[in-house]
Amino acid sequence: MDFLRIIIAILLPPLGVFLQVGLGKHFWINILLTILGYIPGIVHAVYIIAKK
Repeated sequence: MDFLRIIIAILLPPLGVFLQVGLGKHFWINILLTILGYIPGIVHAVYIIAKK
């Protein structure tokens, strides 16, 4: 299941984080990072998914 979340995180980073942690602080941090730059959003999303 984590592999599928990582694929989703590469395509749409906030959705990958949402599927992992829900509407917590990491979701909103990822929204901000994705707005500021797509690559930082991807890195953060993959980190959150791999950490759990």
